[in-house]
Amino acid sequence: MDAYSYDETIAPASSGSPLRFDFRTLLVTVALVAIGLISIYSATHDPNAGPDAGPPTTFLSQLVFAIGGVVAMISLAFLPERWIRVSSFPLYAFGYALLLAVIAFGTVRYGQKNWIILGPISLQPSELAKFGTLMMAGVFVNREGRDLSNWRDIAIVMAIVLGPVPLIMLEPDFGSATVYFVMLLGIALWAGADLFLLFSIVAPAAVAIAALFGSLQMYIALGVVLLCMLLFRRSVMVTLLGFGLSVVMGFSTGYVYQHVMQPHQRARIDTFLNPNLDPRGAGYHVIQSLMAVGSGGFTGKGFLHGTQTQLRYIPEQWTDFIYCVPTEEFGFVGGMTVLILLGALIWLAVDTASHLRSKFESTICFGIAVIFLYHAAINIGMAIGLVPVMGIPLPFLSKGGSSLLLNMSMVGLLLNFYRFRTDLRRP
Repeated sequence: MDAYSYDETIAPASSGSPLRFDFRTLLVTVALVAIGLISIYSATHDPNAGPDAGPPTTFLSQLVFAIGGVVAMISLAFLPERWIRVSSFPLYAFGYALLLAVIAFGTVRYGQKNWIILGPISLQPSELAKFGTLMMAGVFVNREGRDLSNWRDIAIVMAIVLGPVPLIMLEPDFGSATVYFVMLLGIALWAGADLFLLFSIVAPAAVAIAALFGSLQMYIALGVVLLCMLLFRRSVMVTLLGFGLSVVMGFSTGYVYQHVMQPHQRARIDTFLNPNLDPRGAGYHVIQSLMAVGSGGFTGKGFLHGTQTQLRYIPEQWTDFIYCVPTEEFGFVGGMTVLILLGALIWLAVDTASHLRSKFESTICFGIAVIFLYHAAINIGMAIGLVPVMGIPLPFLSKGGSSLLLNMSMVGLLLNFYRFRTDLRRP
């Protein structure tokens, strides 16, 4: 039997041992969802509303999705593992169908056609498609004879994971597209892909970022990339090919920035490079966000007493800049609580992945950890001005039904696969 195949005689799915349910992951998830609901309530609360006004509509909508997310999470936690595998391809195909549907019939918001409106329900297909994409990649990696250290198999994984990206870029939604690239890197790294190949994929992105700061920074980045590639001691042809990708990316960044990116995307990059360039326009969100995060102090200003939040200095704070709410109203304590909970969830996902014998389950668990890590790092980075505003939600906190359903469904998979951890198996 393949070392990574699932042995039902060792770990029967029907085991009723209470130790096979991961209460830690469940409690961390519930805590994050609760903080998200509290933050959204505060961010959408109208201080001038009367006592009979009732909860904000935005909060109630998120609460409904949270309840639906709990149902999805628990259902997936106890779904037979074989059913999950069988559903991988249909879910992957369904994700493609949703992406095609949003291009044909989607609603435009903030210059992006990435929403499908079904009555009171709004769906973002680029979020939902991650689920099937991750599962489909897990199915391929688990097949006997697959080896991501060779170019053929890594190319197939790239086609699976990056297949939805062209459709997402047609919306256009650059932020969501980057998640698929990071997902690919995580899956490839965990599945044993060649490190030189992974470096050749990451290096062009690093050079492109350096090019945004100027030509000198780009040349320095290219020099560092070349030095690192030489340390891998690969053949001259392979090294030149890998380095050539970085050179092309570096010199094409200026053209992409000027002629391919939309005006609002260029404004986000300009704001990242210099938030004070347009303090009342493109830089307004970042400046106000920094003020909110910094003004909370150690214990914060108190629930519903955040100045930036309650006076609406940060427009639609309940989405991209939700991290400002717990940091302003509960200070350093609130901000660190969110970071610790997110870090704990990511660690639990990686820990589960490292104790699974099935490549299918292990790859999915690690992919989930990578998605959570990237979303958290980019969203919090946006709130404190470390990365450009990319429209990436903070897991479990940001307003968004599609995102919350996806995240809680992925936790459901973590809970399901936890039952098959090798360190929990009975002798």
